[in-house]
Amino acid sequence: TELAQLGCLRPGGGFLTSTLGATQDIVGCQVRRDPPDSTERYTRWINQLTPTQLLTQVFTSNGPTVIMPTWFCSRAWFSHVGPFDEGGRGVPEDLLFFYEHLRKGGSVIRVDQTLLLYRYHLQAATHSVREATIWSHRVCFLEERALPHWAAFTIWNAGKQGRRLYRSLTAANQRKVVAFCDVDENKIRKGFYCHEDSQERPKPRIPILHFRAARPPFIICVKLDLTGGAFEDNLRSLHLQEGQDFLHFS
Repeated sequence: TELAQLGCLRPGGGFLTSTLGATQDIVGCQVRRDPPDSTERYTRWINQLTPTQLLTQVFTSNGPTVIMPTWFCSRAWFSHVGPFDEGGRGVPEDLLFFYEHLRKGGSVIRVDQTLLLYRYHLQAATHSVREATIWSHRVCFLEERALPHWAAFTIWNAGKQGRRLYRSLTAANQRKVVAFCDVDENKIRKGFYCHEDSQERPKPRIPILHFRAARPPFIICVKLDLTGGAFEDNLRSLHLQEGQDFLHFS
């Protein structure tokens, strides 16, 4: 099975079952990677998210905030959410189930014990899922769950990923984008991003600001744990509340 290929539960895993209180929980745990140096940033992310971030960081490219091989949930809740999508290779069945779990009011809990040895290997089914497929599901979920609550927002990253997100949004949500923001002086000096593919006339021009001149809320398209802490320091300096003033979409 995929579970057998990906990892094995460690002694103490029975603690997970006793953590299932309310029937709407997905409960997971921290993991140890094998080989230890594989997917280091991803492993830090899944092991270090705070309880609040288990719900606020569900839009990132990392996928579910507790990994599927560690999941426990009640049979009644599993039946309520619905079965996994059995479309075969290329279908992100864990992500789709996780999104449906959240849509139906499910919560996410992580037991802060390392109870799974999570093996990395090139034959894992996860490698068959196209990035464009994941991107499409993520954008739809962002537009469904987050953007209806904001009348306007700023995209943090005037580069490739920020522009790609803007172009992927519906026209209604594109109109909510009041600015891009960045630290790159060359992008800021340009002053704006022109959406050349737009059918509107004149074509939309979205200002590009320094992040300190931009106003929240932000959709952040900057990858975490890649800049030696520089991005994280900039974000902390604004004293914002995650989930209310910004969401990560990196």
